[in-house]
Amino acid sequence: MMRITGSTASEIAASVRALSDAGELTPGTALPPVRQLAERLAVNRNTVMAAYRTLIRAGVAVGRGRAGTLITEAVGTVDQEGSASDSPLRDVGHGNPNPAFLPDPDAARPAWTPPVLYGEPTIDPALSRWALPWLKGDQPRATHLTVTGGAVEAVERLLAQALMHGDAVALEDPCFLASINTVRLARYRPVPVPVDAEGMTAEGLRSALGQGVRAVVCTPRAHNPTGVGLSAARAEELRSVLGGHRHVLIVEDDHFSLLSRSPYRSIVPPNHARWALVRSLSKFLGPDLRVALVASDLRTAQHLATRIGPGRTWTSHLLQRLAAALLTDPATQALIERAGTHYAERNARFAHLLRARGIDVRSGDGLNLWVPVDTDAQAVSERLLRRGWLARVGDSFSLLRSAPSRHLRLTAHQLSGDQSVLLADDLAEAVEEAVSCPGRNPVRTTFT
Repeated sequence: MMRITGSTASEIAASVRALSDAGELTPGTALPPVRQLAERLAVNRNTVMAAYRTLIRAGVAVGRGRAGTLITEAVGTVDQEGSASDSPLRDVGHGNPNPAFLPDPDAARPAWTPPVLYGEPTIDPALSRWALPWLKGDQPRATHLTVTGGAVEAVERLLAQALMHGDAVALEDPCFLASINTVRLARYRPVPVPVDAEGMTAEGLRSALGQGVRAVVCTPRAHNPTGVGLSAARAEELRSVLGGHRHVLIVEDDHFSLLSRSPYRSIVPPNHARWALVRSLSKFLGPDLRVALVASDLRTAQHLATRIGPGRTWTSHLLQRLAAALLTDPATQALIERAGTHYAERNARFAHLLRARGIDVRSGDGLNLWVPVDTDAQAVSERLLRRGWLARVGDSFSLLRSAPSRHLRLTAHQLSGDQSVLLADDLAEAVEEAVSCPGRNPVRTTFT
């Protein structure tokens, strides 16, 4: 019998935590049924139930319905976006923007203003003057602005102010790596919603809502990894599905925004109570700028403010002023427009090369291509490794991973014409080899 002790809910919860910290309760261990533990400790069943709820909220345990309450499984190593460090291979899985299309900060240095001190407003006025009309143009409703240290931080804080450990979140499947990691590390319960050629599916979202999700994270365009954007018909369907769920938090991650060649189509229904539109500046001003803009309803903005308030972790006004100076600079605006054209043209060109070699891929929107290989993608990736290419396997983006992925995500926009032809040839050969000889090479692709 487990050495759980205590006569109050807090004492029982503390005892379980101590046993977990000491390794006596290992991940996956089922805690005693409520009735059994209550009888042994001579306490009311409600006391044990309250203790278990405390443990679930703290992320120490997870409720599994009839399977009982289990000690939470340890979170393993998670995949990350970005370039593979110290690799001699040509990296076509990094997902980064092209540095040649990121502006020089010295080209639009902001004017000096007095230092910002504790207790002063957290949003730079110049950035607010630029951002609010842009955001309200796409969300013409009562809109409140928050500035965060990037889109990943924005999504994490939005979910944290609305959810507790164990709450269910609807995520696209396949899904952006950072969203997967955010949900898993916070110990929310991810509920996958399939993505097809028109975006998040209405039937998948309906099923997720039926499973009690309290938040939905959706990419309205340039979905990462597939490059899909919501069609007008699909966005209308999703708004209809969400219409009866006013208090489910809807987070739209419009990460590609100014670079996108697709229209922004919102899934937020009219008069919805809780929503947020997140727009990162990283793809067109640079990942290191660490600034994102969040438009949301008043309640959500107020809850965010409690986490990004003075004396805590507001986004540096120096960065905000630099962002405002760049965004209002005509040369930067022209560079952003050229960048959007560059990514669209390069992706279309590489997709054409692949289709000419029998690989049926859509060019999509965004920085990457979602390439179907019609066989185990890991086997294809291993054969590309031997040809000098480091690719990203689709398994990383899957929430279920019930079967090996049959997709690669490739970032090919920085390749020259000759390099694109070489990669297309090598990929076609790698697919052919993997189909004809399905045995795997022991080499493995690792991103850190």
